[in-house]
Amino acid sequence: MFIKPIDFSKYSSIKIGPVVNVLMIEKGDEFPADRFLVGGANNLLISPTPPPLMMLSKDFDYCLIDGDTLEIGAATPTGKILSFAKKHDLAGFEFVAKLPGTLGGMLAMNAGVKEYEIFNILESIEIDGEWIPAQEIEHGYRFARLPGIATAARFPLRKGYDETLRKELLKLRNNQPKEPSAGSAFKNPPGDYAGRLIEAVGLKGHRLGNMAWSEIHANFLVNMGGGTYEEAIALIELAKERVWEKFDTTLHEEVKIVSESL
Repeated sequence: MFIKPIDFSKYSSIKIGPVVNVLMIEKGDEFPADRFLVGGANNLLISPTPPPLMMLSKDFDYCLIDGDTLEIGAATPTGKILSFAKKHDLAGFEFVAKLPGTLGGMLAMNAGVKEYEIFNILESIEIDGEWIPAQEIEHGYRFARLPGIATAARFPLRKGYDETLRKELLKLRNNQPKEPSAGSAFKNPPGDYAGRLIEAVGLKGHRLGNMAWSEIHANFLVNMGGGTYEEAIALIELAKERVWEKFDTTLHEEVKIVSESL
């Protein structure tokens, strides 16, 4: 393992966060119990005073076909996964097109597009050196309760990469803003949409300092340039408060807030 300084105001997708000395984990290393694992930092909001952080090194960035199984390291970027699937004519990974981040992040939140989710195609996950079948791991909509740190995952090989499906799923993401964001700020409540609720309480396009609820999609918290953690948190709390007051509905964050209180 080694230490690497990372500037989260450049590295994270929302462009917020301090420079942090991050512990890089290599193959064979023990995982420290006192550090929070970050991946591509695409659904994270890093506070000015985060807990100690760690990250998987390039040792965990790979795609490997072994018989009728595909094994992917948890640090592998989604773009690399899609390219590998296309090159080897593998079905099931079309939905990861333009999904940001790494496989590890996808596993941790059961990421997906509409009904297409990573757990739907998953066989097993390597956690703390042990392979655990996917069906034994509690999971649901944008949620997975991993019993430790995922370092790799295995998928059954299915031939038939579908470029038409990739393009169709990509269209569903065309309504997303171009400004830096951490993706969807809130999970959709049962039978409703967080974006609709935020718009209904008058917050679509609402700006505080250099952060705002997007004019394009109200569930996206966007950085207009130089936005701060404090501004982002204030907008998140404002949305939760207004939606609760008007609809008696609690919004639950999809973005992960990384602060020293973790």
